[in-house]
Amino acid sequence: MIEAEHLTKRYNDQVVLNLENLEIPRGQSFGLVGNNGAGKTTFFSLLLDLIQPTTGHIISNGVRVDQSEAWKSFTSSFIDESFLIGYLTPEEYFYFIGELRGRNKADIDAFLVQFEDFFHGEILGQKKYLRDLSKGNQKKAGIVASFIGNPQVVILDEPFANLDPTTQIRLKGIIKDLAAKEKVTVLVSSHDLIHVTEVCERIVVLNKGEIVRDIRTSAETLKELESFFAG
Repeated sequence: MIEAEHLTKRYNDQVVLNLENLEIPRGQSFGLVGNNGAGKTTFFSLLLDLIQPTTGHIISNGVRVDQSEAWKSFTSSFIDESFLIGYLTPEEYFYFIGELRGRNKADIDAFLVQFEDFFHGEILGQKKYLRDLSKGNQKKAGIVASFIGNPQVVILDEPFANLDPTTQIRLKGIIKDLAAKEKVTVLVSSHDLIHVTEVCERIVVLNKGEIVRDIRTSAETLKELESFFAG
C-alpha cells in the first residue's frame, strides 16, 4: 500500500530522515514512535506532499505522491489544529470536508451519528466556532473529519494527546475497527507507548531519522519499547 524507497530529507547539513526501505501493507494499523526530532512528523509531511524529499520517494497505492495528486482521493489525515478552519462551526466544517469528498449534508448527518459517544455531547449543536473549542474537542472534530469519505489511508499525528481517558479508549476502538474491519491503513504517531502498543499491530521506532526497531506488536512490545527508550 505504502512504500518509501531511498527516502531522505536534509536541511542544510542535517539529515532529519533516512529510510532505505519501508513498506506498510493495506489494512495495517501502523505506529510510529520516537523522541522529539526523530523524524516522525517529517515522514508524515513527505507522505502528504507537504514537503519535498531530498532523495527518494513515497508510493501510496501505486501513486508517487510527489509527482501526482491522485493519492488525495484516498488519503486523509489530521496532524494538528492548523488543519481546521477556525471560523467554522464543527457542523460547517464536516459539511465542507464532506463536499470535498463528494458527500452531501444528509450523508454527513448519517455519518456523524456513529460518533455520538466519541463526541460525548461536546461537539455538535454547541453553536461554537472550532477556534473556541478546547484543544481536546478540536482534536475530536479533526479526527472524525479525517474519516469522512471512506479513505483508504488515514494519518493521525499524536491523536491521543489532549483527550480525556474515556475518549482515548473510544478512539482506540475506532482505529482498531478501521484497520481490522474496514481494511483502512491507519498510521499513528504517538509519544504514548501504552496507547500505541494497544492500538497498533506494528510499531516502527525512529531515532535520528533512521529505523532502529520494526516490531510486530505482542505482549512483550511495551517492555521492549520502554527498555529501548530508558536506555
